[in-house]
Amino acid sequence: MYLQFQKRLAERVRSFLREKYQLEVPTIVIEQPPSTQFGEYALPLSFDLAKKLRKAPRKIAEEIIAGLGSVPGFEKLEVAGAGYINARVNRSEFATALAAGPAAGKEIPGKILVEHTSINPNKAAHIGHLRNAILGDTFVRLLRAHGRSVDVQNYIDNTGVQVADVIVGFVHLETKSRADIERLIGSDLRFDYTCWDLYARVTQWYAEDKANLKVRLDTLHAIEQGGNELAAIADEISTTVLRRHLEACESGFNTRRI
Repeated sequence: MYLQFQKRLAERVRSFLREKYQLEVPTIVIEQPPSTQFGEYALPLSFDLAKKLRKAPRKIAEEIIAGLGSVPGFEKLEVAGAGYINARVNRSEFATALAAGPAAGKEIPGKILVEHTSINPNKAAHIGHLRNAILGDTFVRLLRAHGRSVDVQNYIDNTGVQVADVIVGFVHLETKSRADIERLIGSDLRFDYTCWDLYARVTQWYAEDKANLKVRLDTLHAIEQGGNELAAIADEISTTVLRRHLEACESGFNTRRI
């Protein structure tokens, strides 16, 4: 709906420029103001037209607003700063159009890909991840309710720096073997929190001596290459932590640890 109102405004401005100044402007740049107190749309085109029309940007903005008059769906247009045009939508009309949605059973062509929540599998899930999951799922449901075809992607980066840091902690700080880590996974019900604490220690270890970052780089390369002991450890750790994430989401998180 936001894009529909934006398109309506752009077409109206383009038509006015053609009639008033005999100018063809194929692309009308429309920005989003830094705050809604300035409206929902901002047009900087007066600055681009200043040389062509040999007028001050603010004067051009005033002429455009006066010439446009009322625009369907918009409450008002106003000059801002040295020549911006801010546009405020009629929120009642906007909300009504949004609530109406597309015609029943009509699917809008084109597919949208929404990625969320994408938690790094190197530590426990926290309340921020739950928030992102709720926001992402709500956004997907809204899009589908308005006829959009949506695919959802939850990216699990099991070969990234964060996982490498946990492996560095187990192998170099705690001198654990793969067998040791496997036994820990089998006995530690809160393995994701164990990894979280270890990740924090490794970060401090890097800060103590920048030369330690070489260990991270070597570990990361080994994981990316695959077919070696460190890559196998990375797979086991990531898979275990991911399962803990799913359990946490299903149970609603253990609020005593958040």
